[in-house]
Amino acid sequence: MSELRKDPITGRWVIIATERGKRPSDFRVPQEESDASECPFCQGHEDKTPPEIIAQREAGSEPNQPGWQVRGVPSSNPLFVIEGDLNRTGVGLYDMMEGIGAHELIIESPNHVREISELSVDEIASVFEIYRRRMESLRQDQRFKYMLLFKNHGEQSGGVIEHSHANLIALPIVPKTVKKELEGAVAYYGYKSRCVFCDIIHHELTLNERVVVENDFYIALTPFASRFPFEVCILPKEHVSRFIYTDGKHVKSLAFIIKDVLRRLNASLDNPAYNYLIHTLPVNSVAQEEFHWHLEIFPRLTQMAGFEWGTGFFINPTTPEAAADFLRQAE
Repeated sequence: MSELRKDPITGRWVIIATERGKRPSDFRVPQEESDASECPFCQGHEDKTPPEIIAQREAGSEPNQPGWQVRGVPSSNPLFVIEGDLNRTGVGLYDMMEGIGAHELIIESPNHVREISELSVDEIASVFEIYRRRMESLRQDQRFKYMLLFKNHGEQSGGVIEHSHANLIALPIVPKTVKKELEGAVAYYGYKSRCVFCDIIHHELTLNERVVVENDFYIALTPFASRFPFEVCILPKEHVSRFIYTDGKHVKSLAFIIKDVLRRLNASLDNPAYNYLIHTLPVNSVAQEEFHWHLEIFPRLTQMAGFEWGTGFFINPTTPEAAADFLRQAE
């Protein structure tokens, strides 16, 4: 029989449809060969992207030339543009504003065929340090209210260019999904005087049914009300409200656990398409004690259909307990 599970932060209900349960091998999809000859993100093709904003480079190498390990550039097809004013206006009962923001791409490796899980821990730490530095820089712009960092890997994820990269978008509004999380976290803190994310971490470590892996500073778990099969959430064990507060030793620890989780997902599901994203405290929010930054990973193994669109419920055919157990055993 299926179960209805409620997310303790957002109040969102999820259906765990155990009668539709699948073996991990049922989710596997064939992989296609890659062609790097025309990839604009490969080393030696720097002239195919806009001029770089930031890069980690070999000593002596010049901007927009080979010799980089991580490279940040403006998107050549941006969702938002940085020049201009918001110009909020009303059109009858409707509201609108100009599409002002920023859209940057963080190219995570000069090598076309190296996915982020194949990088070393130090290389992944360098990638996340570039994420952090760009988010910290963009938040200085008073027009921007939220920085969203996300990665699309694989065709089913919505990714267009295969070469490993992430998107960083500065928004003039706080996304509804983040606002819902923040409202839930503030409400929980209001009647318990504790961070809901910290309570989840304590509960999951005590129960140890949904913990995938942990280290000194981070925990990776399958959420109790997982929306998707093999969904994983990574959280700092210490209370930290903003990703930009992550310092050097914590960045390296984060890189270690991300590599470990992605390796387990790849081994279990034969390199699935996935999205990951960072949820952090909005720029102007004062809810430092209430909110706890986290990284969410969603393997793209199922599709939404009429019931999901009509109700807003998610249907997950794999229990998070079974997913966590399988990932723990992955080699």
